[in-house]
Amino acid sequence: MPTSEVQKILREKVRQLPHTPGVYLMKDRFGTVLYVGKAKDLKKRVSTYFQPSRKRLIAQPKVATMIELVRDFEIIEVKSETEALLLEGRLIKDYKPKYNTDFTDNKQFLLVRVDVGSELPRFRLIRNRKDDGARYFGPFAHAGMLRKTLAEMRREFGILLGDASPVRLEDGRWQRYDDARSEIYGAAEPISTEEYAACVERACEFLDGKARQWLADLKVKMAKAAESQQYEKAAELRDIIQAMEQTLTRTRKFTRLQLPTSNDGEALTLLQEHLGLSRRPEAMECFDISHISGSFVVASMARFTGGRPDRAGSRRYRIRSFVGNDDFRAMEEVVGRRYLRLHNEGKPFPDLVVIDGGKGQVHAAMKAFLFHELEMPPLVGLAKKEETVIFPDGRELKLPHHDAGLRVLQRLRDEAHRLANRYNAELRSRKIRETILDDFEGLGPVRRKALLTHFGSLDKLRQASADELQAVEGIGPKLAEALHAFLHASPGG
Repeated sequence: MPTSEVQKILREKVRQLPHTPGVYLMKDRFGTVLYVGKAKDLKKRVSTYFQPSRKRLIAQPKVATMIELVRDFEIIEVKSETEALLLEGRLIKDYKPKYNTDFTDNKQFLLVRVDVGSELPRFRLIRNRKDDGARYFGPFAHAGMLRKTLAEMRREFGILLGDASPVRLEDGRWQRYDDARSEIYGAAEPISTEEYAACVERACEFLDGKARQWLADLKVKMAKAAESQQYEKAAELRDIIQAMEQTLTRTRKFTRLQLPTSNDGEALTLLQEHLGLSRRPEAMECFDISHISGSFVVASMARFTGGRPDRAGSRRYRIRSFVGNDDFRAMEEVVGRRYLRLHNEGKPFPDLVVIDGGKGQVHAAMKAFLFHELEMPPLVGLAKKEETVIFPDGRELKLPHHDAGLRVLQRLRDEAHRLANRYNAELRSRKIRETILDDFEGLGPVRRKALLTHFGSLDKLRQASADELQAVEGIGPKLAEALHAFLHASPGG
């Protein structure tokens, strides 16, 4: 279809949009989400993309390029700009749209790069990350604070910054500074390569913790900005937070990005040796818990067969036994549900069960097997911070970052994490869409739940006739007529 015809169809679709807050998703001809945006007024905001003049796009070439690819869009209405802000951030994380990533990357915040492959790694400030095997921290929005932090780290840990010129001595050790700087920084001279590596590791641990503290502070600032209706500031802080979280995740995985993948069978054999298993773990299952401050608590079970994802065998769970924030109870529940069902159906347990977490989560999983009197298969935890393998008896195993067996565990854990987060996002998005029923007077939580349970979703509820609404217990003729009129008069009806 010619581009002009597509634009005409999209402009006609825009005319049907409501003047309400919400989120919009731009899609290409394959249905891939290109961009996610929020709006105080969906109709006004989305229409700016398809106006004939589109003057604002001329100054933003990337926006113009994106519009040429757009073949459809979808909207999700919400009750307020705050909900739109939060939903936009969640959908960006979920879909990872190309053009959101490009716009965020253009902010060019500072990163700390540590060239871990060199004999004496230096800590440098840069603006662009590369997949070069180096270790990265950030991005950081406050350049002055970051520079002061690095200067203090040089004094505290004896690390080298980008301007350093160390000298190798005859005995193989290094002189990092001249005499004066050595006294200023209180650094022992000379120093061996191994001793300096320990300095680097301590500095990286500190910087990782510092980054996470700044991340927590930024989240508080974002919440306050949203609460005071400073939405542009909140959105900017949210973008910084997302970029920072992405880089911190990459930091944990930096060594395996550049390493060649080994044969899956060899990796599983290596994992069998590391864990002392009696057989190679061809079938593995990993559990993860996801929630937002105790709300929308869900779990996932990712399954790998032969070292590869077995998505048909993976499962998602909603927590049933309690309401609130308790990862241990949630883990105990889902592990119990999974293996009690396999036991009752006479199906085999996997060769290895992996728990996303440390000792607490591992003990919670063990309790599930004890409570249901089930024989426990080989089970380990994978603690995120140091990628440490946790055994049921409390032993810990730290494998080299480049180890093929560890990489299998990490891929399995990451798949479970992805499944749990996506399910959590789906539930939150569904809940936001369903809040419209809260605005209909005379409909309490019991009948709201009955309606949604009967029809399955708000969209199907809107499609129902007044007579079909009466089929739900507690919905009489008058209430059905009023509800039918409300749903078709409300935004999106």
